[in-house]
Amino acid sequence: MTVYTTIDSPLGELLLAGEWTGDSMVLTALSIAGGKRAEVRDGWVRRPEAFAAIIDQLRAYFAGDRTGFDIECGGVGSDFQRRVWQALEEIPYGSTVTYGRIAARIGAPRAAVRAVGAAIGANPLMIVRPCHRVIGANGALTGYAGGIERKRQLLELEHAG
Repeated sequence: MTVYTTIDSPLGELLLAGEWTGDSMVLTALSIAGGKRAEVRDGWVRRPEAFAAIIDQLRAYFAGDRTGFDIECGGVGSDFQRRVWQALEEIPYGSTVTYGRIAARIGAPRAAVRAVGAAIGANPLMIVRPCHRVIGANGALTGYAGGIERKRQLLELEHAG
């Protein structure tokens, strides 16, 4: 069953969605209100208690007390997208990498940088799968589904530079 909840955060309201089996939660989406994919779908059931452990981890992250997440994540993506998303999960807290570096990490040619950018843009798990840590080749903050200002906020929280 797909369940969801919303929580307040320093970035604004977050929408969390996942698959609840009654025993465990698999987080399938985390989005920021006003950003891409931030809408409750028909058939979803509001179940805040199912997200208690995830919410605790997010609050600790925003408080500066946590640098990573121990969350079972799901979601649908192509093989290429899943390789890119795995590379995102390997970016250390407090650091940034370029789109070109992600392409190199997954063994894609330099010409695949736009495809890497598209895969990053399709990431359904903002914050938890840290796409905010990817920057342009010139060091500029580029593309973020939650908006560039929120990307800047996350990088400042992590003291990334």
